Parts: sequence; structure tokens; C-alpha cells
Amino acid sequence: MKLFVFLSEILGSPVVDSQGRRVGRLCDIAMRLNAEVYPRAAGCVVRRGLIRREYAYFDFDKIQGINREFKLNVKAQSLSFQPRRWRNEFTLCNDVLDRQVVDTDNQKVVRVNDVHLLRVDNRLYLAHVDVGLRGLVRRLEWTPMIDGVMRLVRPESEYLSREDFISWKNTQVLTAGRYKNVLRLDVARRKLAQIPAADLAEIMEDLDIYEKQALFKSLDVATQRRVFTDLATQEKQELLEQLSDKEAADILENIPADEATDVLSILPKEQMLRLTRRMETATAKELRKLLGFAKDSAGGLMTTEYLSLPQEATVADALKMIKENVNSPGNIYYLYVVDDNNHLVGSTSVRHFINEDPLKPIMDVCYSKNIFVNTDDGMEEIALLLEKYKFSSVPVVNEQEELQGVITTDDVLEELISLAWSKYKEKLI
Repeated sequence: MKLFVFLSEILGSPVVDSQGRRVGRLCDIAMRLNAEVYPRAAGCVVRRGLIRREYAYFDFDKIQGINREFKLNVKAQSLSFQPRRWRNEFTLCNDVLDRQVVDTDNQKVVRVNDVHLLRVDNRLYLAHVDVGLRGLVRRLEWTPMIDGVMRLVRPESEYLSREDFISWKNTQVLTAGRYKNVLRLDVARRKLAQIPAADLAEIMEDLDIYEKQALFKSLDVATQRRVFTDLATQEKQELLEQLSDKEAADILENIPADEATDVLSILPKEQMLRLTRRMETATAKELRKLLGFAKDSAGGLMTTEYLSLPQEATVADALKMIKENVNSPGNIYYLYVVDDNNHLVGSTSVRHFINEDPLKPIMDVCYSKNIFVNTDDGMEEIALLLEKYKFSSVPVVNEQEELQGVITTDDVLEELISLAWSKYKEKLI
């Protein structure tokens, strides 16, 4: 037997017992998932019968030899056949073959057409997944015919020589939600965490809801929050339905407040109330306040994550605050100065004071004009103000000019695109 073999080449191989009697045919291989980068085969599933099929499982250490057939070191009577297919472990046919996987090196979703196995003595290790066309042709047993045609028509074609393999250590298999088994491959998970959140969100668009859930739950908490923020609103809602209330509430209270309210506003009222009840009191209070504003108003668009300073603060205080909040979900490039009653008295930006004397009062480096919008201002007023003063963020105040939150150009642009798309679809109808 070759050093490397394909799963498609050995499926269907005869299985014989220690006395050389036919037991059945190989129909699946179970893998031992542990700390090993390349999992080792733990056992095999054998099938017998044509119309009334029966299945039995045996440990891999019962294999005496692998050649054109799988020879066991036990008698056929020791195997227990059942009418139902054996399904208690992670197996290649059920959990890898034909599954969509995330290629963590190339950052894309691909489909597994075959599995590449490494043979060491009588042991098999999962080395690569084959995501290429050749893998599919091989499984269909069309290789001699297709290769013959290609050699006649296009002998220089890459198809004849190129194999599209992905190393198992660079693969994340998505099976959670369908079966009890959930693959946890630490190497792949570490690589997933290195993929930009926006790219991971794009990858998730290509997956069904079960695979979305599997990929999402395989991420660390910090990456989950970043990816969730980059998902489309509808996809956020679908994903929340697959999470427990505790998990969903934890996600929503740790992302920007405006993103959280966008999602909560489209949830059924009962679900929205359940989730806000699970959040910390202060967070739930802020979200309920935001939900009270019209979606296309300044109050509905704003986020309550911002940095504010008292009037007596200095430039040094401002720089210290920015350093302490570098991982904040809010915008840290703009700072807002408030009095003891939270009235907005000034605004400034990092660019405006970063080279100033650290002991200089923060009020001395604020913009000359106090620019803001009111909570009930509409989209047009907000957009015109941001364009006029070339700000990327603008504060929002209530009727008493108390600071309520901030709006960024991203928030406005997202809403404008949504409105434009809605109007365009109306014209098409």
C-alpha cells in the first residue's frame, strides 16, 4: 500500500477476519480527536448485505494488515452487527466528506471532495482534505476516463498535475448543531482568530445557519464580538436565534450600543425583553433609551460609547483617558467636555491637541464652535452637518443640551445606503 492513500480509494475495500473469511466492506473510518495535529484513525465501520444492510464497528488495533483488503486479527463472530449505521464518533464520511470547511490559510469556505490519509505501518492519519476537482472525479471513479480525455485535448492542463489539498492543521470543520460531536481543533481556532473580523463575517455569509453557528462558537469571545458587529443585521438575528439567551445577551451588551439596538429593534418583543433583562442594569437602561428613538433620527442612530471629560481636565488627562480606552468599542479620536450636569460645553479631537502642552486645559484646545445635533434631528440634517464641518463624529444632545451619545459617519452612511436601496427596490416593483 502507498504511503499516502485517498479515502475514496479504500472505501468499499473488503474486510476479512483472522481466518480469511469475508466480513463485509469498509464504509467509514472514525478518527481520534485529541491534541494531535493530525488525528489518527480510531476505528472502522464495516457494512454487509445489499438489501438489508447491517453495520459493525471495530477498533483500529484489531487490524492485522492493510493491503488490498483490511485483515482483522479477530474472528467474524466477535463483531456485533446492527441494522442502524454506527454513529457515535467523529467519522470521515459523516463529518468531513462533502462538508464545507474554512481554509484558515486562504480565508475562504471550500467543500471537501476527498480525504488524503497518511499510512504508517497499520495506522492511518488524516493529513489533508482534497477540495479540488480531481478529488470529485476520483470519488466518481471517472479518473481514467477524464484523465485520458484531458491528455488528448489539453495535455498541458493544470488539472492533470495539480492537487488542491489543504493541510488538516489549517482546516476548521463546521458540524456543530447537526450532531453531538463538535470538532475543536486548537490550531485552526488560533488561525481563525488571526483572520480580520470583516473577512470572517464575509466567510460566514457562505455558510448555512448550522455552519455559521459552528464557526461562531469556535471563536474566542473577543473575536465573536468583532465578527458579530460586522455581520448584516438579518444574519445577526438568525445567529441570535441559535444561541442561548445568556450567550445572546452577553454578545449584545459588549458591542457598540447602536449596533445592539439595531438588532434588538427587529427582534420579537418577547425575545427583546428577555435579552435586556439578562443584561447588566446600566447597559439595559441605555439600550432601552436608544430603542425609544425613531430609527432614522439622531437618537436612533447614536451610540452611547464615547469619551467625555470634565471642564477642569488637562491635555494630559485626555491622553491618559485615550490610552486607558484603546480597546473601547466606541470612537476614541473625539473627546467631549461636559459640566457637572453633563451639559455639552466643548468638543475636540486627538489631532487637535496631541502636540499641545500636557498641562494645558482641555477647554483651550476645543473647537471654537460647539457643534452638535439634537436627538430628534433627521438624517438629512445630520449628514449636512458632518459634510459642512468635515467631522467623522458628532455629539447628540437632548433639549437641555445634555450629552446623550455620538453619531459617526459610518452610522449615517449605512443608513443612507439602506434607504437608497429600499427606494431602488420600490422602483423595480
